[in-house]
Amino acid sequence: MAIEPAQGRAVGNRFLAALAYGDYQTLWTASFFAGAAAWALIVARGWIVYEFSDSSLWVGVVTFAAMIPRVLVSPFTGYLCDRFDRRNVLRTMFAVNMAHNIVLGFLMLSGNAEIWHLIVLSFVNGSARAAQMPAGQSLIPNLVPRVHLLNAIALNQATMHGSRLLGPMAIIPLMATTGAAGAIFLCAGFYAISLIQTLRLRTSSTGEIDTRQNFFRNFAAGAVYVYRTPILLAIVIMAIFHCGLTMSFEALLPVMSTRLLDTAGADSGVLVSFASLLNESGAGFSLLMMCVGGGALVSLIALAGVSSDITKGRLFLIVGIVSGLAPVALGLSPNLIVALLCAVAMGMSQAAFMTLTHTMIQIIVPDGVRGRVAGIYSVHIGGMMASANLFNGALADYIGAPVLLIVTGLIFVVVVALSWQFMTMRLIYRGGVARYSQALAG
Repeated sequence: MAIEPAQGRAVGNRFLAALAYGDYQTLWTASFFAGAAAWALIVARGWIVYEFSDSSLWVGVVTFAAMIPRVLVSPFTGYLCDRFDRRNVLRTMFAVNMAHNIVLGFLMLSGNAEIWHLIVLSFVNGSARAAQMPAGQSLIPNLVPRVHLLNAIALNQATMHGSRLLGPMAIIPLMATTGAAGAIFLCAGFYAISLIQTLRLRTSSTGEIDTRQNFFRNFAAGAVYVYRTPILLAIVIMAIFHCGLTMSFEALLPVMSTRLLDTAGADSGVLVSFASLLNESGAGFSLLMMCVGGGALVSLIALAGVSSDITKGRLFLIVGIVSGLAPVALGLSPNLIVALLCAVAMGMSQAAFMTLTHTMIQIIVPDGVRGRVAGIYSVHIGGMMASANLFNGALADYIGAPVLLIVTGLIFVVVVALSWQFMTMRLIYRGGVARYSQALAG
């Protein structure tokens, strides 16, 4: 079907161009509230586990349970996103996550929640998100013209990264008053809004599945496409390093916030009661996550206005380096204020890096295999983030979260510097992805 702007809207603002298209606007709203629910749940669930166990290891275990479905489930969900209408996949997954939050909320309300409940429910939540993300990513190119694809992906990424600001901010008063149960029920409400929005989508989108072949052969088509396309494989490898070394910090933030707030209380008697309040309610953790989200939102709005391929390539290199340096600065932070500023820098650089990554993948990959390629991509980065969070959570109890942030950040800076030695990466940094894609299609 033809892609037309929503009635009464002009494609004039280069920063918001994709929002002129009605179905994209609907999907954007659904993604925003789903992202807010996801990030709020990460904060609430992480703080619940940390209070139950007083250990970063258990936070890492629960985070691992939420992320490992991107390895175990994504091969199937990628296939589903090409086999069935992507709208229906989204609707089903939003409904599952809404139900998941309702169950978890009642467990917390009744006082019967245990860590094993959180592990099992985290796996359910992660499985639904493992299907939701490739479905949404595969649907976007069908909702806007190619010329607005970076804008559309940047704005969509803004819903995921920027909702780190709304989600944790929305639950701060609930965590301090009604406790975790109220925060989790709010997450269920956010997912309900997402479900309602996806029911309004009109554009149907499916991939190309050979019905004569079984699931494994169809799935293999996506894997083969990734591994046999050098520039696509290079992008995926860089994303794996980036997610493992700079973005797997969720298991570290509860203990980081506690350490910084303890320092604030020790430094000034005036701050003791305030720091204690933030610590008891998990608000320090929420503030760090909010700053990551705020930084992401700023950078993605700026990135949405970029149209030059050369600029995109240069930015990919620059934000990669900054993405490694920002966690180093966080690890060295002497107080909460500096840490919050470092969290903003982390959000800005990480969101820009991942948005450029998603855009380049969508430019290169044909629509027929987008779901399966998104599944393969999700397997790689999801597996890395799940493993890295588990590893970081276990190691933080012994060597400390600041040391881990410093070491992993510096390693990624070295990876980016060394990547210049490879011809494929130099092509990417010089803005050659679009030309490569055209040659591939031709």
